[in-house]
Amino acid sequence: MRASHRTTRSVLFPLSLMLGGAAAAAAVPAQSGPTDLTAQAQARAVPPKPKPAIKRVLPVTATGTSPAATAKTGTLAGKAPAPGSAAGGTTKRAAKLPAVVDPAATPTDSVFEVEAPEALPVAHWTVNDAQALLTAIKSAGDDGLFPRDYQPAALAAQIAQGEGPELDVLASHLFIWLTEDLRDGRTPMPAREQWFAVDPDQDLHPNSQLLAEATELHDVPGVLASLIPTHPDYALLKDMLAKAKDPRQIAMIRANLDRWRWLGRDLGLQYLMINVPEQMLRLTVNNRVIKTYRAIVGRPGKTATPQLAEQVKNVVFNPTWTVPQSIVVGEGLGKSLIGNPAKAKREGYVATQGPDGTITVVQQPGDTNSLGRAKLDMPNEHAIYIHDTPNRGLFALPARALSHGCVRAEHATELAMTMAILGADLPPETAIEYSLSGKYTKVPMAKPFPVYIAYFTVARDVAGLMRSFPDLYARDAAVIATFAQPRALHTTQRKSNEAVIKLDNPL
Repeated sequence: MRASHRTTRSVLFPLSLMLGGAAAAAAVPAQSGPTDLTAQAQARAVPPKPKPAIKRVLPVTATGTSPAATAKTGTLAGKAPAPGSAAGGTTKRAAKLPAVVDPAATPTDSVFEVEAPEALPVAHWTVNDAQALLTAIKSAGDDGLFPRDYQPAALAAQIAQGEGPELDVLASHLFIWLTEDLRDGRTPMPAREQWFAVDPDQDLHPNSQLLAEATELHDVPGVLASLIPTHPDYALLKDMLAKAKDPRQIAMIRANLDRWRWLGRDLGLQYLMINVPEQMLRLTVNNRVIKTYRAIVGRPGKTATPQLAEQVKNVVFNPTWTVPQSIVVGEGLGKSLIGNPAKAKREGYVATQGPDGTITVVQQPGDTNSLGRAKLDMPNEHAIYIHDTPNRGLFALPARALSHGCVRAEHATELAMTMAILGADLPPETAIEYSLSGKYTKVPMAKPFPVYIAYFTVARDVAGLMRSFPDLYARDAAVIATFAQPRALHTTQRKSNEAVIKLDNPL
């Protein structure tokens, strides 16, 4: 069904305001009838930019390691071992750290000797570079970290003794510990509940490269600054931290600063961001939020929405819904429809039974379809995606943790059309035509369009004001608790090892 001239204008007008006139830079001819535009998307696809080559390397052997790599680390009277790291390379210089302070202790506490973890790379440090590192460690609190984790007293004592192998080992390891926490976050992975968003930063900026840049270019402050998240909320949280007095508020700000470090430092020029505690979705283009949408997220418990970093691969207009077997079998829907074809047709289902007796039920496009009129397909092992809903009145509720895990977006059809225009170069008129056709139509994305499902309990609201949001899934406590403990060893674990639950039921 072709859109009328009046309908086309009424939808195009808000879209043009949203996109600022730059929505359809590379238009394609309008299509009628087809359901899959893969060939067109491939023809328009932009090849990814090659990764820049690393120009400087350390004379060490890079290895992937595990917590066992620091088994030689000493302890004092049953206290936790000194913090270490599993990422980086091996050094061939055996050196013994002179007097290293327990990370949980204050600089005035007693010290003890500990062998250097052999898994970390080592570079030569001048006194000036080491002094710059000491200054950075002392100001780590500005980013919600603890200077005590990076042994300022031990480093100051070693600087006083001058250059040499001992300073090289100690400064290298403390620098790596600090860069890891700024780049990847301080919170150990086991405390990041349902966190499946893999941070690419340690692949893009490995320890050995950062260490080489800091010591060869003599720019410790610059290298550390290059790891700070670029999202404006991070800087606003730092400002809040500097002014905060209440210990609980300080703890919450620290936790949310760290959550930003769990994500990639640079999220890209255009992306979708869903903040689960806020129950809102934002569309960001050219580093500017151009539209916000109310969202419905997963209920607490097994149907909680996991934290993900994925890519929208397809925009689907008038989607079908393959009903999960938990409903087909568990609720008897399959048998009731197979035995009553008239009912199946009336309710918009197509039910088929295979040779082995398995019943498959597919809900057809329409006003009653559980996915509504639009779906953003982002393939992932959790079967999570963003979609419309026929129950749009739910978006008026203040508490919207109601789904089985998937994210329902208010005005999802508008969002889908905008995504197709931005990510598949689809002309606005064509996007409207597909939306109003009533036919299943899949538009593959020709450009990368990231989606981040995050969890921030202190962040900007839709008015741009920093505020706190309800801790829907009670995840603050585990993160805050880790800040009261000594810095934990970084391991090769990149995401939560909790069981993956396929949450493929949008009801």
